[in-house]
Amino acid sequence: MNEHMTDKAERHAARMAKKKAVIDAAIAAADKEKGLLLVLTGNGKGKSSSAFGMVARALGHGMKVGVAQFIKSRSDTGEEAFLGKQAGVEWHVLGEGFTWDTQNLERDIATAKRGWEVARRMLADASIHLVVLDELTYLLNYGWLDSATVLADLAARPPMQHVVITGRAASAALIEAADTVSEIADIKHAYRAGVKAQAGVDL
Repeated sequence: MNEHMTDKAERHAARMAKKKAVIDAAIAAADKEKGLLLVLTGNGKGKSSSAFGMVARALGHGMKVGVAQFIKSRSDTGEEAFLGKQAGVEWHVLGEGFTWDTQNLERDIATAKRGWEVARRMLADASIHLVVLDELTYLLNYGWLDSATVLADLAARPPMQHVVITGRAASAALIEAADTVSEIADIKHAYRAGVKAQAGVDL
């Protein structure tokens, strides 16, 4: 190694040593344990996929998981076909499709309220370690569910229960209540080029 490369390697080692010290200190300071409320929002693809990745992670740790899908009505998705059959998973498809599918506001509201009763039961069950509330943001934004009631039920859940909420346009109140919020941006999507939803990627 020449002198220039040696000097570069030494500077790199020094920077990494400083960075490691900062990261190690931050990790050591994060000593709390609690059930987390995570919100995955934004217009980009991948919110539900990320949530179901956490389902797989929780199952790997022997945890029990509950899933409530509020908008989707189809039960032929890859995630349900695989994860829904795993031991320790309680899976509910609670929707009837998007509002433009049903075209019936009263029915949509009734469906949302019935679905929330299922979610509320899971949120009250301390044996369920992770609850995924897929596409819940739409029900709150449309006013089909009362936001204050939903937030109160989330706050009253068992102390170590984790909850993941997905959907576009998460409300300010939901973001404020959350411990972790990730916004997934829409940069480019195959759908706009006329490509239909693909099994294994979209379904």
